[in-house]
Formats: sequence, structure tokens, C-alpha cells
Amino acid sequence: MSAFGKRGGISGGGRPSFGVAKPMKGGPSAPVIPGPELPGGGDQFPPIEELPESIDLAESGQAAPAQMGAMDRLTARQNASGDAASSKQEGFEAAVHRIKEQVLPRLLERVDPEAAATLSKDELAEEFRPIISEVLAELKINLNRREQFALEKVLVDELLGLGPLEELLSDPAISDIMVNGPDQTFVERKGKLELAQIQFRDEEHLFQIAQRIVNKVGRRIDQTTPLCDARLQDGSRVNVIVPPLSLRGTAISIRKFSEKPITLDMMKGFGSMSDKMATILKIAGASRMNVIISGGTGSGKTTMLNALSKMIDPGERVITIEDAAELRLQQPHWLPLETRPANLEGQGAISIRDLVINALRMRPDRIILGEIRGQECFDLLAAMNTGHDGSMATLHSNSPRECLARMENMVMMSDIKIPKEAISRQIADSVDLIVQVKRLRDGSRRTTNVTEVIGMEGDVIVTQELFKFEYLDETPDGKIIGEYRSMGLRPYTLEKAKQYGFDQPYLEACL
Repeated sequence: MSAFGKRGGISGGGRPSFGVAKPMKGGPSAPVIPGPELPGGGDQFPPIEELPESIDLAESGQAAPAQMGAMDRLTARQNASGDAASSKQEGFEAAVHRIKEQVLPRLLERVDPEAAATLSKDELAEEFRPIISEVLAELKINLNRREQFALEKVLVDELLGLGPLEELLSDPAISDIMVNGPDQTFVERKGKLELAQIQFRDEEHLFQIAQRIVNKVGRRIDQTTPLCDARLQDGSRVNVIVPPLSLRGTAISIRKFSEKPITLDMMKGFGSMSDKMATILKIAGASRMNVIISGGTGSGKTTMLNALSKMIDPGERVITIEDAAELRLQQPHWLPLETRPANLEGQGAISIRDLVINALRMRPDRIILGEIRGQECFDLLAAMNTGHDGSMATLHSNSPRECLARMENMVMMSDIKIPKEAISRQIADSVDLIVQVKRLRDGSRRTTNVTEVIGMEGDVIVTQELFKFEYLDETPDGKIIGEYRSMGLRPYTLEKAKQYGFDQPYLEACL
């Protein structure tokens, strides 16, 4: 028996489950009878294929970048309009959202919120279908099947999901979503930013969705705590910042988590590394080498860490430590830990360093840090050096040499008073490999360096490069052409690979 309002004799019938329908990708609409609320009738719902996929921010009269000289491109960029782009909806989607604004208040009058909260999206859509038909009849709005499916999806997303963001989250081609207030949303596709055609009703609507995201992971966002790191159910990383810190309104940044786990072989197929580099990294993961993955924001550090973790022996106990848990390991003996922010009184915060110290008492074989940011660097180095071989972490830096310098600086940020030479020696003794990843200007992500840490010479950490990506040329359409070059050096970490029986393939891959 349904907990919803009266159906008025309208039956849901044998319609398919709404969860498997794809209302936004249908063909041209069948003609509909125009109602008083919808002047123009079915013509205001053009086929989706006619709508532009993205908005071109460049001036229409300019030539394609590949056909322009370098200085011409600079001039064109200087003369381009600096007006803020607006992700205003048009056509079919805009019409559906206008109808949603009329239907939603009447729908809420007929629905028991507590009963609705217990249902899944598919079940809620089935319950809504006859009630929506009632409301549309009252408003004298006639919709065909495609339009009604689209309306149902928008209403269910509004009540149970993340509203307009659901459409972007379900698109596998989108890797990042950046909401800059209610009127502007950008997405990243294939490494390039473009304006998305979604829009929020107002600032209050956007703020409610931000609260819905952070509340699901037990965190809060308001004027007293205007910053928050959270995650979605699939592991996607979310950052929210609200006024007064954000001057354009609530800003949400989502780094989407790939549904299909990316492996080193897949990265090799994408051109992110060579066959020999993939072999080296597989052996490094299996031979319990201590690996630091270095790179800039959005360069693919976490993706690389996930791919490397697949080489861990299923019999090992692995503990991951992150601010917002987004690593997805496939090992059976894996325990994820997550930090906790301070409460309203400024107490109760649990930092990454606290979790690293506690993890050492949990008998881990490997400790994996989502990112090294500060004092926890010293504790991770101590773990690497005291029986936790095979530990891994990511770190923000632009080169392997800079990565080592940043690690020294982060240890010095802690309250441990030891000389710089001792810090450098501990880094040299602990870290085996530094994997440098980079997002190039054409949007591609490449593994640009695989570097060994050999030891100390005086007060300087000595490294040797095993592989390097060298830029060669650029295609007319802006695609970067390069070569993954082996330095032909005998690896210093060969002894570790030999302990696991990988010395021969390891040596062959390096030479």
C-alpha cells in the first residue's frame, strides 16, 4: 500500500521502471496539444540533437587556433570578451525546468516526505508517475511520453538526488565539475574546460544541494564553517566553499571518480606511459618499493596511486589514510581511514598525522597516504624505514627534485628538532622511486619521469632518472607529440626486485 496521496484513478500501468529509461536521449517529440500554460505547444521541445553540446566562449569571427600564428593567438586572447559566461539553459531542458517549477509545489502537497525518504529513486519515480499526471491535468499541461519522462527525472533528482548536478555526474566523459555560483557551471572533458548548460534556481537552491552533499558524510557547511571537504557515494572528491568567503555564491568543486578502475595497462593504452615504464611500475608495486607520486593539481596522482595499488599482494594488510576517502583498492585486506574536522567549539579534530601514528599500531604491511601535506611526512618516512616497505603517497610538486625538497620542508614544519642533514638522510633511506605525472597543455596526462633515490653524497640527496618523457612536436590540432625515453642505466633498486624474483624483467625494462 502506498504512503503517497490519492491517485485519482490514474494507474501507473505497466510502464517500465524509470531508473532504466533514458528520457534525455530520445528522438524528436511527437506533436502535443498546446495548453494555456505552454504557448506554442510541442514546438518548444525541439529534438535534443539540435541543441549545442557546449557554448563556445571564443568570438565567432576568429579563425581556428591551429590556423593562426602564435602572436595572432595572443592578440585574439587579449581582445576576447572578459564577460562572465552564463550557463543559461535553452530549448528542451529549459522548458522542462519551467514546468518543474509549477509542478513541484503541488507535488509536495500530495507526498509524505518521510515515506518518500525510504524509497529508492526507481520506486519513487513509479509512485510519482500517476501523481504527476494528476498535477499536469490540474495545470492543463499536456506532455508526450518523452517530455513526461524528462520531467519525472528532474523531479526525482530534485527530491532525492543533487538536482541539476545529477545530469553531469551521470556523464562518463566529464572528469571535473566546477560550480561558480547558481548561474555558472564549468565541466572538464578530455582535459579541456567548457561551460555546462545547467543552472540552479537561485543561491538558496544551490546551497541546499551543497548541504545535502556534506551532510551525507557527517559534515556541515554554513557561515560558521564555510569550508568543507567531502565525498560522494562513489568516492568522488568534493570541496564546498560558501559566502562570505565565496563572493559569487556557493562554489562546489567535484573531482569525479571513475566507475571503471584504471589500471597501468589502460594508462599505457591511453599513451600516458610506455610499455617499459608500465613494466617498471608493476614490478615496483609488487616488490614493495616505497613510491612517492608527484605532480600538480589534476595531473592524475590519485589515479596513478589507485593503479599502482592493484599490484599489491592480496595477502597484505593495507591501510589508507585520506582527508576525504577516494582511493578504491581491490585487495581483500584493506582498511580505509579518514580524517575528521574540528567541531563548532574548535575541538575534536583528527589529523592525517594522528591517523598515521595510530595506523602504526594496527599491524599494517603497507600504509598509503592520499596526500602528504605537512607534519605527517616525518611519520610516513619513519614507517617506510621500519618494516612497512611498499608504502605509497602522493605529493604536490613539479619535478622529482622539487618533490624531495618539499618533503624536507614538510618534515621541518613539524615540532621535531633534528638537523636538515638527518632529514635528508632519512628521505634517501626511505624513498625508492619518485613517479612524476603531469597534465600537458593539450589536456593529456603523461608520466614524465620515473626517478630512483639512490642515497646521500655529502648533504645532497642523489637521484638517477630511469625514464623521461621528451617533448618533440605538436600537431596542427594542438596535440603534443613526445617520446618516452629510457636512460639505459642499471637500476639501484634492482636488489629489491631480485628479492621477489623480478630482477631480470626489471633490468631488461630499464636498459
